[in-house]
Amino acid sequence: MDKINLLQKIINESKRIVFFGGAGVSTESGIPDFRSANGVYNLKLDRNFSPEELVSHTMYEKYPEEFYDFYKKHLIYPNAKPNFAHKYLARLEQDGKLTAVITQNIDCLHEMAGSKNVLKLHGTVDSNTCVRCGKKYNLEKFLKICETESIPHCPECNGIIKPDVTLYEEAPDPDTFRKAINEISKADTLIIGGTSLIVYPAASLIHYFQGKNLILINKSKTEQDNFVNLAIHESIGEVFKKLK
Repeated sequence: MDKINLLQKIINESKRIVFFGGAGVSTESGIPDFRSANGVYNLKLDRNFSPEELVSHTMYEKYPEEFYDFYKKHLIYPNAKPNFAHKYLARLEQDGKLTAVITQNIDCLHEMAGSKNVLKLHGTVDSNTCVRCGKKYNLEKFLKICETESIPHCPECNGIIKPDVTLYEEAPDPDTFRKAINEISKADTLIIGGTSLIVYPAASLIHYFQGKNLILINKSKTEQDNFVNLAIHESIGEVFKKLK
């Protein structure tokens, strides 16, 4: 049996599937990943900081203009649309097969595709909070404020509006992390897609899986390939297009 047919058989027989995804899920929607040759971390910047430095809490605190300029240019893609992978996962949930999508991505493409139970380990660009008064701003309002300010300030109290994304040097939201552990520990099938599993603590979540089928779908090989039941080295969207 070839790998696609085996994956189809596993999905058909599963009752509690959890999907754990990374940047490779959104690249087919035009959102670059971080570590590939064309990824965000390999951008050639005309500035004194590396891309990785620019998405750190230190940069947000000490060099907010540099931080917000990079964040707005390279981490927000308001015109991106869900691709086949997002839509297929939403359909699996609607069919009662998939119980949760756990994602390292900060976009909202899973929700746009129709997924309901989406656990976002690194936060979301669609939520932004005033650090002074706590007022929330969605992405549209945040970008509107950014049109006239290099550092966005709250119209209510003039506090800085901080994106609700997990920056380097910040810990993931513990409640979201606990929910992800709970979903994975109850799954009979865990499909990992579009991630090389090198970002911690997110990558540690797979150790909580106690089910039968551990599947990895990623364009390139990973260090985890030898520990899964099925490894497929193709883009996640192309794999899902071959399924029913």
